[in-house]
Amino acid sequence: MSKLARQQVIVELAHQGPLPSQQELRKLLSRRGFPVTQATLSRDMSDLRLIKTQEGYVLPNGDAPAESAPSASRVVREFVREVRRAQNLLVIKTVAGSAQSVAVAIDGEAWEEIVGTVAGDDTLLIITPDNKKAKQLQTRLEEMRA
Repeated sequence: MSKLARQQVIVELAHQGPLPSQQELRKLLSRRGFPVTQATLSRDMSDLRLIKTQEGYVLPNGDAPAESAPSASRVVREFVREVRRAQNLLVIKTVAGSAQSVAVAIDGEAWEEIVGTVAGDDTLLIITPDNKKAKQLQTRLEEMRA
């Protein structure tokens, strides 16, 4: 698993609420398939600029720093394995545990072709308003994968 994927999971966990301790964060990451050493976790927390508060570790201003929010093209290139269209729907197959990260990156782009997204573990469903928009979006995503 890549550093980018691991840090994206840390950001997702931090958005759910303060992270009580580094030890607890290591356990959470391990359960998600990211066993890390204390040194690696400390570097990740520093890279993400997590701040220690009385409640635990939080992201600055509750948001991820700009450098920890990778572009959609980078996330698609790294994690997306297949893009399939079914009329106005796109089913995106990803690396295990990456669908939510891909959805966050794509949602962040605010593309007009997208009505909404639903993410599981390794599958992302993208709803578009019509077949034409779905085909345009499929082409865009496939070009990012190349």
